[in-house]
Parts: sequence; C-alpha cells; structure tokens
Amino acid sequence: MGKTYEELMSELSSERRKRVEARAAELIAEEKSLRDLRQARHLTQQCMAKKLGVKQYSISRLEQRSDMLLSTLRDYIGKMGGELVLTARFPDREPVKIKGFTDIAGGGEARSARRSSRAAAARPRRASPRLPGTDLAPPKGKPPRGRSHPVG
Repeated sequence: MGKTYEELMSELSSERRKRVEARAAELIAEEKSLRDLRQARHLTQQCMAKKLGVKQYSISRLEQRSDMLLSTLRDYIGKMGGELVLTARFPDREPVKIKGFTDIAGGGEARSARRSSRAAAARPRRASPRLPGTDLAPPKGKPPRGRSHPVG
C-alpha cells in the first residue's frame, strides 16, 4: 500500500519540508483564474461590470470561459489595474515577449466601439408590431399562452 502525503512529508527533514512547501506555494500562485485575480484585487463582479460597462452576469460568464479574445482578456486585466503580457516559451531559448499584440492595447476600445456602431448600422430596423385596428403597440413581455396578442 502507498504512503499518504502526510506520511511522506513527515519523513522529510524540516529543511526539505520547507523547500517542498515553498515550491508548492509558488506553483499554486502561478495558477490563478480570472476570478482568483479579481478577488485578490478585492474587486466584486459588480465592480468589474461597472468598470467594463457590462452587466454582472457577463463578468460571471467571462470568468468561467476557457477561450476568449486577447483583447477581452487585456481589457479585463487592465480594468483590474494590471497589464497583459504575452510570452512565448521554447525549450531551446529564453522566453520571448510577443510585441505584435501591443498594437491592440492602444486602440482596443475605439476599435470595439467602431465595430459595434458598424454592426448596429448594418442591422435592419424592425418596425414595432401594432395591435390590429389601433395605433398602439402591444405590451412588452410574452403574450399569454396560445395567443399571438392580448385580447382587448
């Protein structure tokens, strides 16, 4: 039968045990989720939503994503007061900081605003539905089951 973690650690010298615990703490500190980073900065989802101009549930969804645009991640980190740095690591050389992504740092918000306004302009406007025989729009919300519009 194998030994437990506690048994293995108790067999180590106190100096060796301290080194193992310090290295474990380093590894844990390197692996942080966006949620962990936000909490370490003493920020709530509501606060981050306000900073980014989105709803709180968007922050919750963002923190759970495993794939996102670099510009989204850069904006999120930036609103927490940090800077996103992209580094490539290879086994045969020192790490390389990738500079091509620094271009998105300067104009990300302006580009996003332009993209949003272009998308809005390209969308056709829908006319509000009107109740038959009136100039009134139906009340907002779901119609009662089985009816296309309220009976009046």
